[in-house]
Amino acid sequence: MASRDSTLEALGYPLDRLMPEGTLVDALAIVGNILYASGQVPFDGPDLTSIGKVPSQVGVEEATKAAALCAANVLRAVRRKIGSLDRIERVVRITGYVNAEPDFTDCHLVINGASQLVRDVFGDAGRHARTALSLAQLPLGVSVEVEMILQLS
Repeated sequence: MASRDSTLEALGYPLDRLMPEGTLVDALAIVGNILYASGQVPFDGPDLTSIGKVPSQVGVEEATKAAALCAANVLRAVRRKIGSLDRIERVVRITGYVNAEPDFTDCHLVINGASQLVRDVFGDAGRHARTALSLAQLPLGVSVEVEMILQLS
């Protein structure tokens, strides 16, 4: 197993917990050496976790963990498509969405969960540009969704 793959598993995200790909859109689109990863929500295997508004229904700490799970799900989808996370040159951008109450202004702290996981897996190659947004609602009522743009080596 490749080293980044092992790191992801060692951090508590087994590689075999993959969601089936949808029928209308691809989980990933590759154009040249740029990989665009569709947004992932906090599924842990078949179980959807972290449902609700931040911070009234889902605390910031739980939502931050959910953001890390979303990032792990992106990386699992990437690995499924390209065979190994070691084929990633660098993480270019993360966009994180938080299902937040109108007055919640700390969505950037929630998305730190995704950013930290990526840094833990990729080291310096995990430094990235980022946008963290709060929205009135997310698919399935989840608290967080994360998408990425990555560069292939």
